[in-house]
This record gives sequence, C-alpha cells and structure tokens, in this order.
Amino acid sequence: MGPPGAGKGTQAVGLATLLGGAHISTGDIFRANVSQQTELGQAAQRYMDAGEYVPDEITNAMVKDRLAQDDARDAFILDGYPRTVDQVSTLDGILESLGTKLDGVIELVVDPEELIQRLLKRAETSGRADDTEDVIRHRQEVYTNETAPLIEIYGGRGLLIEVDGMGEADEVGQRIVDALPR
Repeated sequence: MGPPGAGKGTQAVGLATLLGGAHISTGDIFRANVSQQTELGQAAQRYMDAGEYVPDEITNAMVKDRLAQDDARDAFILDGYPRTVDQVSTLDGILESLGTKLDGVIELVVDPEELIQRLLKRAETSGRADDTEDVIRHRQEVYTNETAPLIEIYGGRGLLIEVDGMGEADEVGQRIVDALPR
C-alpha cells in the first residue's frame, strides 16, 4: 500500500520475483484493457483519466479471477488492491473461498511532495496521459480519503508492515525484505 508514486509497482514486481509468486496489478490489467479497447478498458478509462478509482464490481471480479489462477496458488503480491474498505471485505471473502490468507500488508511511506515530483517525472518518461499535475494531486486526495483508512484496518489485524519508501528502488526493496515476517 501507499499513495500513487510511492513505488508500489516497482517493489511489487521485485518482491513477487523474489517470492516466486504472482504479481497482481490492477493498474496493469486496467491499462492493458484500455490499450486493447475492451469494454472493461473503455469503462475503466473514464475513471482513470479523472484520477478516480474504477468501480468495485469491475475490480473485485477481476481480482477474484486472477487470484484463482495457478501462478497465484502458492504466493502472490497484490499491487493496487484493495483500495477501499469495501474491497477489504470482498478480499477477505475471496481469500477465504480460496483457503488462503494475507501474511502481511506493506505500506510504503513517502513524502507527499516527493510523490508529486516522481509522478511528474514518470509522466515525462513514460508518456502516461493520466499523470498531469492536477490529476496527480486529485489522486493523492482520493488515496487519503478512500485508501488510507485501510492502514488502520490492517494495523488493527497486526498485518501492517510500514516501510520508508524514500530513496533508490534497491534501497527500498532491501528495507521491504528486511521487514518481512520470517
């Protein structure tokens, strides 16, 4: 977990590789559907362009299907899900139906102004149309209002692992590995 620009995607890919599990990124799945102009992609595009979250019913169904795939059976890293309190409840039900559970929830903590600069730089280098400064600031607000409450939920369950997300990706990655439950 962490706000947009915290490095969740970068760290999730590395951690999934390290653990030999599936990297499950809702953002990547949405972007793939947008580029392929699928019905889901067209619906998701409107929300993404405005910096809003894609509705739960679309996201939940997609995650449920993905978690049921063979490569997620032994280990998986969720990247960008859950994002809302309602999605936490849905994820609990999905995991219970699959006979699995979360081992931990990593929260990347990064200075808010650093996040904005990271995302503006990413927009320049990757050409992502959804990374304008206004949209970036709005997504930070959406995160604070809708996703930050999950920190309290997972903290209360003893699953939250807070990691300093400032610095080079390799440094942050090592902090994550060092903080993982053994």
